Amino acid sequence: MSIIEFQLLQKEDKPVLDRYFASRYYENSHFTFTNFYMWREPYHIQWAEEDGILYMICEWEGQHMAIQPFCDEDRWQEAVDSFLAYFKEQGWPFYFTGLEKPFAEFLAGYKGAAFTIEDDRDNWDYVYEAEKLTTLSGRKLHSKKNHLNAFRKLYPEAEYLPITDDIITACKIELNNWYKLRLQDEPDDPFIAWERKAILEILNDYAYFKLKGGAIRLDNRIIAFTFGEPLNADTAVIHVEKADPNIRGAYPAINQGFVANAWQDMTYINREEDMGHEGLRKAKESYKPFKMVEKFNAWIA
Repeated sequence: MSIIEFQLLQKEDKPVLDRYFASRYYENSHFTFTNFYMWREPYHIQWAEEDGILYMICEWEGQHMAIQPFCDEDRWQEAVDSFLAYFKEQGWPFYFTGLEKPFAEFLAGYKGAAFTIEDDRDNWDYVYEAEKLTTLSGRKLHSKKNHLNAFRKLYPEAEYLPITDDIITACKIELNNWYKLRLQDEPDDPFIAWERKAILEILNDYAYFKLKGGAIRLDNRIIAFTFGEPLNADTAVIHVEKADPNIRGAYPAINQGFVANAWQDMTYINREEDMGHEGLRKAKESYKPFKMVEKFNAWIA
């Protein structure tokens, strides 16, 4: 068995990875090139293509982790065999992260090693019905509709715009404003700086990533912006959503406006995980998800 030869993820790798992510119906919000590219530096993301299988690894605080292989189901056994051989050669303990449920179930019966598998609730994805996010109809979303109506009443001149080159500079200014506010609340959180850098990279080369984006302009400045892309045949994934927290209803307005204007052809909207952040969890649960995409970690003792 040949040992996998990994390389660091680069922007030019997008066509190869896109082909693999589009080859099956994946529900995990991480399984897009944009997501891996945005977080490639803090997680040291590497990839390799070997005989029709895409392998990916990452590393966090000294722990090396494998991401489930991207290939046909009937080749999972072969791919895991190759992963195990690679980790053994490196002298690393074997660990899988962010697994979808079907692959976790395969590992439970894997022939060749006994895996310990646990669900990773902090990284479950929140999935909503696009129609519900657009209309905000029903008693459960009544408070969201109230916030949106208040925004429209307070700021009738606010306008929704698709992200184009004309407003990207204004989006960057809003990102920096948001960043300064967040730093006041959580000055020791390294993810804030990493996220800012990642978003700027995407905005600086926006057309390359083939994303859809939306923004709200008020008094000649962008007060909210967002972007995402198709995750699979019926689901869009929202990678980023930023808004001025001091403007009542700005977040509901960009959320509703983006889905209504950009994702009318999608059934579901995946708004990614809450990372165990209490405030984020409360916000995502308040939109009453249609379902959660479970994710799992697995390791060999």
